[in-house]
Amino acid sequence: MEQEGMRQQFPFYNELQAIFTSRMQRMLWLEAEGIGSSSSKKRLMHLSSDDEDDINIKESDVDKAGNKKKKKTTTTNVSKDSSVNLKEILEELMKQQMQIEMQWMKLYESKEEERRIREMEWRQKMEALENERIMFDRRWREREEQRRIKEETKSKKRDALITLLINKLTPEDHL
Repeated sequence: MEQEGMRQQFPFYNELQAIFTSRMQRMLWLEAEGIGSSSSKKRLMHLSSDDEDDINIKESDVDKAGNKKKKKTTTTNVSKDSSVNLKEILEELMKQQMQIEMQWMKLYESKEEERRIREMEWRQKMEALENERIMFDRRWREREEQRRIKEETKSKKRDALITLLINKLTPEDHL
């Protein structure tokens, strides 16, 4: 559970874990080759820093009494192995980084497509609402026009009726 938390907080957790695992394997391999316990502790300290020059210097200091030819070949092998391991680790790191970037791009593209789809849906809804508003407005104007026409008709009829009544109430001879 704690590792999951670290993976979520630290994006390069897996890469660093791979580096530390390979270092541990190298240290175990060096111990298996028969390096003494006191010299292996010194060697472990120097391997953890990945400083090959220090490894070469410490190996020559630790085993002055031992077989110098054997040490030189071991040192050369360790340097070659560590550089090969480092190259492999860096290649693996680059592959993982490329995979992460590809996943990120796919995620970004899918999110962008989702956004475009939502925007298109929103535009269609807005157009539908605008058309609906226009229809409501048109219906309202039509009803208003019909109401106005009815009022005018009523008004004309009323005016005609009032005029007729006035004409009937007033004698024609007074005019």
